[in-house]
Amino acid sequence: MRATVVVDNRKSDALPGEWGLCIYIEYGERKLLLDTGASELFAENAEKLGLDLSAVDAAVLSHAHYDHGNGMEAFFRRNDHAPFYVGPTCAADCYAGRWLFRRYIGIPPTVLSDYSRRIRYVLEKTEIFPGVTLLPHSTPGLQQAGRREHMFRRVGGRWQPDDFSHEQSLVLETEEGLVIFNSCSHAGADNIVNEVAAAFPGKTVRAMIGGFHLYNKSEAEVKTLAQKLEATGVAYICTGHCTGPEAYELLARTLGQRLHPLQVGLTMEF
Repeated sequence: MRATVVVDNRKSDALPGEWGLCIYIEYGERKLLLDTGASELFAENAEKLGLDLSAVDAAVLSHAHYDHGNGMEAFFRRNDHAPFYVGPTCAADCYAGRWLFRRYIGIPPTVLSDYSRRIRYVLEKTEIFPGVTLLPHSTPGLQQAGRREHMFRRVGGRWQPDDFSHEQSLVLETEEGLVIFNSCSHAGADNIVNEVAAAFPGKTVRAMIGGFHLYNKSEAEVKTLAQKLEATGVAYICTGHCTGPEAYELLARTLGQRLHPLQVGLTMEF
């Protein structure tokens, strides 16, 4: 398995970045795309990296926020066949802010209906190809996380704290163990590792890759998460995007050589 970071906040010397994430994954003969970043930059970077978007067999949306789904339409224009897998409650209904000052942070408003024949909703643990599984959250009480983040969904004309039921993990089986991708880990990176471990009894979680949404967290919260991740025993942790540089440095104090930074152009092999 080979994964290439196409978009991340951290640019490379040759390629620009943006607030968003996109990862191109080659898994045996299958090619997968996780997220499409916040613009069409993912398509420009993919071309420069020699990655063929028209050859992608399946695309996955980690969750329904603009910085992961704004490039969906650009992907559909470049790929005429791949199904696009989204979380069980994925909709154009995500907002962030306080009181009456809430801004839309969701995916393009009509993309799910405009490309409905390509959209696949993942309602439960689903193996889309041998060794490639999508897993929605099973941790209870996640609406508390939405309330803390001041993130909401507009459902049936009413505001409700986001419970991140539109978020899902992409899990790949390798000879070294399970490799998890979850682009923002709103449920908590440690919870996600535990969810995957419970869903794959008897298998080892080798890697956790994605953003951990720590850029706005206190030092104490980051240190607590670092300890929880250390306790999971995951040997390889690669994070960026919404983790933030300050939080990354705090994580490194506990996780040491287990921790690695995401960056545009980075390749990971398992």
